Amino acid sequence: MNYDLIVIGGGPAGYVGAIRAAQLGKKVACVEGDRAGGTCLNWGCIPTKALLKNAELYHTVAHRAAEFGMKIEGLSFDWDKVIGRSRKVSDKLCGGIEFLLKKNKIDYIRGMGSITAPGKVEVTAKDGKKETHDAVKILIATGANARPMPGLPFNGKTVIDSHAAMILPAQPKSIAIIGAGAIGAEFAYFFNAYGTKVTLIEMMPRILPVEDEESSALVEKSFKKAGIRVLTKTKVASAKDHGDKVSLSVEGAVTETIEADICLVAIGVMPVLPGGIELKLTERGWLNTNANYETSVKDIYGAGDIIGPPWLAHVASYEAVQCVEGLYKPGHKPKKVTIFPGCTYCQPQVASIGLTEASAKEKNLKFKVGKFPYQASGKALAVAEPEGFVKLLFGEPHGELVGAHIVGSEATEMIAELGLAMTLEATKDEIEATIHAHPTLSEMLKEATEVAAGHPIHA
Repeated sequence: MNYDLIVIGGGPAGYVGAIRAAQLGKKVACVEGDRAGGTCLNWGCIPTKALLKNAELYHTVAHRAAEFGMKIEGLSFDWDKVIGRSRKVSDKLCGGIEFLLKKNKIDYIRGMGSITAPGKVEVTAKDGKKETHDAVKILIATGANARPMPGLPFNGKTVIDSHAAMILPAQPKSIAIIGAGAIGAEFAYFFNAYGTKVTLIEMMPRILPVEDEESSALVEKSFKKAGIRVLTKTKVASAKDHGDKVSLSVEGAVTETIEADICLVAIGVMPVLPGGIELKLTERGWLNTNANYETSVKDIYGAGDIIGPPWLAHVASYEAVQCVEGLYKPGHKPKKVTIFPGCTYCQPQVASIGLTEASAKEKNLKFKVGKFPYQASGKALAVAEPEGFVKLLFGEPHGELVGAHIVGSEATEMIAELGLAMTLEATKDEIEATIHAHPTLSEMLKEATEVAAGHPIHA
């Protein structure tokens, strides 16, 4: 077949880029080796959030029932159904993506794609059959996979990645998690909520190291209170897989050997390159692209996780749309991602956008901080979620929002308003002048702004 555009990869960059190109009148094919939706819908963003919701509900009923006036005896859970609900949610959404591809008249080709020459994509089906398709332009959106730890290869049983963690056949009695970024923190919360003994190991000085220091500190305090053992400034010096358990020799804040039924390695990701034609890579192995998302070979482009950090689904979709509109929308100049929200869905939730207080100081910026605690919010108290804070950074002398950090219930929902504020270059005067409904958690954004302005009402 001959196409205007062939997209290799059906994840948040791939299927979004394919649909946008089809909307712009182009003949498009999307090649996917697994199932439409990519890691996000199949093995990442969506199924993990289903698991985390289950964990939150169970933890609330198990530990806080009396607080809500409930008496519950004989509480238990069905692990198979916990996992099963997550898979059903994933399957439903993946089916929805396949419907959207069909609706937009995109040829959905199942198989592994490789670029044998400029304008030629070879697809290898599961049965080994190969076919070659021609395209004027090619978009690579093949994403990334979990990075294994040297000397401790994944086996899907005792040494696992996040993919395997979502479909464990039985709840482990103990788990050691290496890496305390978003993935490590979310799974630490999930397993701990069901009573698994969790040890979270991070070589950096704090968990969630890309977040503001105060955000990290609050989550760490909450984790420890919940019974999660948190080891920061600690590295794994050696590891041994015994077949039925794993031993980790750690050094740093503590020096000891940790044993666990399962070890989840969450130390980062590595690129999944399509193979075939040689393309220029960055020093760290990611696909090298220019301002228009074009690779070192003319008419071959890249978007999403394959072109490097930040490895976020919403960033991937943005990049794909920018790339495609740059190709087919007259006058459109593609933009690279500069400001984007980051979210961690453990409890308490963490969400942020823009500069941290430390990075603002490193840039020698003049700014004011407005911070408002959840415990002073009527809605937070009403829904029994007093843990957390909103922290906003406003530049001086103009008062523009340069950074926002939220820790607490529904933080990942509230961050969108602050992203819009930054896009519109809103100032603290404009945020403060916006009437926020009462009682809501989001009115804390206005309250924090009032703190920064120097005239708080409720703080």
